[in-house]
Amino acid sequence: MRGRARLQLVLAATCFSTAGAAIKGCTFGASQIAAFRALVAMLAILALIPEARRRWTWRVGLVGVAYAAAGLLFVFANKLTTAANTVFLQATNPLFVVALAPWLLRERVRAADLAFMGVLAAGLALLFVGGQRHFATAPDPVLGNLLAAGSALAWAFTVTGYRWLARQRSEHAADHGPIASAAACGNLIVFLVSLPRALPLAAGRTADWLIVIYLGVFQLGLAYVFLSRAITQMPALDASLFLLVEPALSPVWAWLAHGETPGPLAVIGGAVILTATALKAWTDTPVVAA
Repeated sequence: MRGRARLQLVLAATCFSTAGAAIKGCTFGASQIAAFRALVAMLAILALIPEARRRWTWRVGLVGVAYAAAGLLFVFANKLTTAANTVFLQATNPLFVVALAPWLLRERVRAADLAFMGVLAAGLALLFVGGQRHFATAPDPVLGNLLAAGSALAWAFTVTGYRWLARQRSEHAADHGPIASAAACGNLIVFLVSLPRALPLAAGRTADWLIVIYLGVFQLGLAYVFLSRAITQMPALDASLFLLVEPALSPVWAWLAHGETPGPLAVIGGAVILTATALKAWTDTPVVAA
């Protein structure tokens, strides 16, 4: 069961990782992208995950607020700094989860987890140092980096909140509905908050609208099909760690699409993250006797 959950988290992270390159390829402003990506994502989640249509409780709304903050800050950060820096800074969220999980969820952080995080910190440091390059697609990297750091904190609350929602279910039912509901609710909040600044609506290119649809349906909607099922089986810290596949892949898409070429240190850092995540998945998988 845990092995399947890990695979679903990696698939979710792969979908998430395409956001930076796609957002930079869209000529809409940040508010327009945030608003209409969120609207499409909410409709996609409701269509793909029927359980998301039920039980919009106050708990769902509270986690939805954290999700909305993470999503809004992420879009604006991507418009101001490089896709690599945005996702690398957001990838520091496990450091916040380490502080939140024992406090909010009473989930114990093991010594092995701390050691693994040390390796990840080294990989992220290499990624960040190797990603300090200036491009036309990153007009204000300082502000963008600050917004990305805020997105990391908000995402830590979101992942912890997902696990908190999963604990509200019956012990005998793998109910992922509340997690999907929170994502749908969060996207609704993003849409409502962003809409006033997104108007008047620009006509846009056909390619722009296709990018927005892709972001909503695949980059977020499909990702939440995987994430909502996996999060009920994994502790919050483990889930946040496996989602670190995202910062390893995001610079690749940005390089292929926009020429945001990662330096040698960034490549090494990405390899460290992928290798460490794969080793953790291998060593944490229990051996089943024949």
